[in-house]
Amino acid sequence: MMDSTIWLFVISATALLIMPGPAVFYIMARSIDQGKEAGLVSVLGVSLGGAVHVLAGAAGVSAILMTSATAFTIVKYLGAVYLVYLGCKTLFSTSHENHVASSKTNHKKLWKIFYESVIVEVMNPKTALFFLAFFPQFITPSAGSVPAQFLLLGTIFIILAFINDSLYAILAASIRKWIVGKKGHAKVVNKVTGYLYIVLGIFSTFASPSNK
Repeated sequence: MMDSTIWLFVISATALLIMPGPAVFYIMARSIDQGKEAGLVSVLGVSLGGAVHVLAGAAGVSAILMTSATAFTIVKYLGAVYLVYLGCKTLFSTSHENHVASSKTNHKKLWKIFYESVIVEVMNPKTALFFLAFFPQFITPSAGSVPAQFLLLGTIFIILAFINDSLYAILAASIRKWIVGKKGHAKVVNKVTGYLYIVLGIFSTFASPSNK
């Protein structure tokens, strides 16, 4: 590919990433709920989940989601149900449990956050559709292997998304500090993050390839 095409892709991808999508709101919910460390770990999980979609797209597997309404619907609703489950779990946890989780995030907890974040992103068919809709605009068959170009663009996108998502995680952690300073902060954190997960779950049922 021409260098100009790569730079055009970087500029376009950056412009799209600045506008927060479901993945960003999920990461912000984690940061508000459990702090900056948890938020950044969720960024890693989402990035790995995105890498799975890139590999699937390069292999042509993601095309199944675009051609099979049944496959797309199954994956979409599984992801939505999982997000709603996380929301209900957060809403019905006690204030004491939330406080302990936020003040003492051990390695086991971080691993759980990591694999939950991977699952959330892998089960988000909107990401697969976005890649299939966006990447081909910058792929030139005459320039070489199409799968290789898809992988290159995917790698660049994931790096850009990682940087962007990390900044949002840090921003959300700052919001958390402000909430913690309020009376009854544990209940506020539970409600904010719980409802955000549920809204994301409902929102994901209307997935389209317009944004990550």
